[in-house]
Amino acid sequence: MKLNNKDAFRDYLQLEKKYSSHTVNAYLNDILFFEMFNKVCFEQGSIEQVNYSQIRSWIVSLVDDGISNVSINRKMSSLKAFYRFLLKTKQIQVSPMLKHKALKTPKIVQVPFSEKELVDLMGQFGDLDGFEGVRDKLIIDLFYTTGMRRAELINLMKSNVDLSSNAVKVLGKRNKERIIPVLPIIVEQFNVYLKERASVDVIVDEEYFFISRKGLKLSESFVYRLINSYFSKVSEKVKKSPHVLRHTFATHLLNNGADLNSVKELLGHSSLVSTQVYTHNSLAELKKVYADAHPRNK
Repeated sequence: MKLNNKDAFRDYLQLEKKYSSHTVNAYLNDILFFEMFNKVCFEQGSIEQVNYSQIRSWIVSLVDDGISNVSINRKMSSLKAFYRFLLKTKQIQVSPMLKHKALKTPKIVQVPFSEKELVDLMGQFGDLDGFEGVRDKLIIDLFYTTGMRRAELINLMKSNVDLSSNAVKVLGKRNKERIIPVLPIIVEQFNVYLKERASVDVIVDEEYFFISRKGLKLSESFVYRLINSYFSKVSEKVKKSPHVLRHTFATHLLNNGADLNSVKELLGHSSLVSTQVYTHNSLAELKKVYADAHPRNK
């Protein structure tokens, strides 16, 4: 693949599609690996003019290497995006991915935390004092009470936390901004955290709301480990992550009567289709209430 095409595709993803740097790098890496496969197996230096049989050979190779169907489908999405870009810039006439069908994948049901697990977890903190304890509790509470994404929390700016209006402004996927209301109890925690934050000796990344003891912006892996560590004490669920807390936020809202459109806006989804994946748990709760309450079931 020509270097200028790769650069142009990167610009297209960043500037026009407004994808995050993480997503852009994943797309470019997938294309690079296909390019390397093509050179080795077909002695073809360019992937602009490949046919689907070559792509199919890569899929077979990935399957033989034990790569999951979910990961393979993601790689194929990267190729689809690249060839759509080449079509758009009129460098090819037909996409070799035109007739590609995604591989079947098992339906993964995310299991949210229960309300009891959240209560048990918060009971661990007791009367907090100290920067890290106050910060950790606020991070967990903010995930659970706002449903924000991990990247949105990590990149939350001090200037976007508005204590006077009980709201925060986050930068979501494709650089879409949204305002999320926060509960009064969270505003109280904000104030406590900011006092503790001021005790950090040297703050390097001053503009970011959440920082480490060394004054640096938090990393994604740090936040993942933090959530996993705390929830491991109260939950036996296999997956314990910030995304499960986001899922828990949505599920608990729906279980308690929130409408789907409101939850969609709070989560920052562009369509209801994305939000509907959270309804299976609320449906289970609805069935339980129905079974317990209907006279014909007694």
